[in-house]
Amino acid sequence: MPGGRYTGSPRPQQRITSVRVGDLDRAERAQRAHNTYRRHVIRIVAVLCVVAALVGGGVAVYYSDAFAIENVTVSGVEHLTANDMTNMANVPANTTLLRVDASGIRERLLKNSWVKDAQVKRVFPNTLELAVTERTIAAVVHVPTEDATSVKQWAIASDHMWLMPIPDPESETGKATSPKVYEDAAAVLAITDVPYATKADIGTYCSDDNVNNALDIVSGLTTDLADHVTKVSAAGPEETKLELDSGVEIAFGKADDIREKERVCLKIMEDNPDVVYINVRAVERPTWRAL
Repeated sequence: MPGGRYTGSPRPQQRITSVRVGDLDRAERAQRAHNTYRRHVIRIVAVLCVVAALVGGGVAVYYSDAFAIENVTVSGVEHLTANDMTNMANVPANTTLLRVDASGIRERLLKNSWVKDAQVKRVFPNTLELAVTERTIAAVVHVPTEDATSVKQWAIASDHMWLMPIPDPESETGKATSPKVYEDAAAVLAITDVPYATKADIGTYCSDDNVNNALDIVSGLTTDLADHVTKVSAAGPEETKLELDSGVEIAFGKADDIREKERVCLKIMEDNPDVVYINVRAVERPTWRAL
C-alpha cells in the first residue's frame, strides 16, 4: 500500500457478547431442576421395580404350598372337645396360613351356642390356633316336655342363651359329651316349676319371662346370698321363689330392687336364726316366719 508496508489481510474484528447475571442464575436453576427431576425419576423407577418384584414374589408365595397348615390347636374349651372344634372350624385340606379364610372359620365357630367369642390366629410356619372363650352354665332349667308328662333339663348361660339339653350320661350322646358339662350342671342352681309351653332351642336366647326373671335375680345377687341358692321356682315373675341350702324359702318376686331385697333377707336371717320363710316381694313391707 502506498506510504506503508503491506502487512497482509486485515484481522477480523472480535465480536464481543454480554450475558446478564439474571440469565446465568436462571440457567443454573434450570440445570439443577433438571438434575433433581432425573434423580426423582430414577428413584421412582427403582421403587417401582422393587414393588413389582415384591408383588410378584408375594403372589408366587401366596399360591404356593409355603406355610401349609400342618397343625390345628385349640385353647379355651372345656365344654366342647377339641374334636368338636376341629369339625366346626372345617379347615380345608391342603390350605396354607396365607390362603386360609380366618374370618369364615370364626363365623362358623360363633354359630355354636357354647362359643361366646373366638379368635383364629396364624402361628407361622405351619400352625392355626383356635382360641375360644366359652359360655358357662348359669342354671339348669327344668323345661316341660311337649306332652307335659316329664321335664327335660336344659343348660342355660348367664346371658340367657340356651346351651344344650343335658343328655343321659349313659346314652351315646352323653358318652360323647364333655364331663365338664355334667360337673358344672351339678354345681349350679336349678330353675323349676317352669310353665308348660316354654320353648328351649339350642343357640337361641330365652324368651320366657319366668326363666329370665329367675336368671336376673340370681345374677344380681352378691355371693353372700347367691352361693346359698340351690333352686329357683319360676312359676311366674311375681311368684318367683328362692330356696337356700339351709332350707329357707324366700318369696322374691320380680327382679326389682335386688340388692335391697338381698340386704333385707340377710338382716332377717341374722336376727332370726330359726327363720324358715321370708317374703320380700314388697321390700318396704317384708314378712317372715320362724319355727
